[in-house]
Amino acid sequence: MNVDKKFFSKVGFNYLIYGIASIIIQVIIINILGLLNSNLIYDFNSLTIISAICNYILPFPILIYLMGKIDSQTPEKNTLTVKRFITYIAVTLTLMWAGNIIGLAITAFISFITPFDVSNPVQSMINSSDIWLNLMLISIIGPIFEEIFFRKLLIDRTMKYGAKASILVSALLFGLFHGNLNQFFYAFLIGGFFAYVYIRTGKIKYTILLHIIVNLMGSVVSLFVVSGVEHITSGFVQPLDIAIVVLYIMIIFASFLIGIIKLSGFKNVRIAELPGKIILREPVKTIILNPGMILFIGFSIALMIRQIIA
Repeated sequence: MNVDKKFFSKVGFNYLIYGIASIIIQVIIINILGLLNSNLIYDFNSLTIISAICNYILPFPILIYLMGKIDSQTPEKNTLTVKRFITYIAVTLTLMWAGNIIGLAITAFISFITPFDVSNPVQSMINSSDIWLNLMLISIIGPIFEEIFFRKLLIDRTMKYGAKASILVSALLFGLFHGNLNQFFYAFLIGGFFAYVYIRTGKIKYTILLHIIVNLMGSVVSLFVVSGVEHITSGFVQPLDIAIVVLYIMIIFASFLIGIIKLSGFKNVRIAELPGKIILREPVKTIILNPGMILFIGFSIALMIRQIIA
């Protein structure tokens, strides 16, 4: 391998170790809780807490240590106007819905041609967990850690290869990290966009806020909307339910309209104007076809298959 393949292989191995460590920690904690009180491992609130501890908090020092061995450089810092940030919210929501539609279509096709009913385990957890846990763990803590893991730590170390390479790596690893087919497509799309925003601004706070908003829409706001729709369809109409549903539809329509318009103009965005110090002749081959990345991708695909079969 040349030096560039070795670099991306090391990155792949680092995230593979992080993923394996998360699973080992989860197995240990679940077994301990099972011995203490078996009811805890069947409670969705407990599982939500365990998921946050195992995926973010406990493996955090491991990934920090591994990535800390690689030289880093922070993108040049720029400030977003309120108008542009609102536009970025619309683009994020549009990419999320587009990716979600793709994911639902593919998983529905798999369910149709196989005996497996492919479901989204995260959505099941959201629907069954306490809304305050969803707010704290999924909508706040999750985005903070994920943006540090897949934007700050990753892009600061891959920027020397240019913006395009950094965006590809960030989007791919972020999508695969979720470990299930339902989430991969929209995670890949918004992960790439968050990478673009971070490279453009050099400030992780912007992508954290965007991530919090998109998770808040999916894990908290959606529950109120579904509840409102159920009340309306069942005949127990309340003014607040109507207001929530109407406001949500207006936000969706406005965001989708703005998002489509702005995304159609992204073809004119010159990402190449943020070149790296190192130019890759075969970027996709160099970034993906190396031992570390291949093993991480294989590990993630194995998790997806396991989730489908389970």
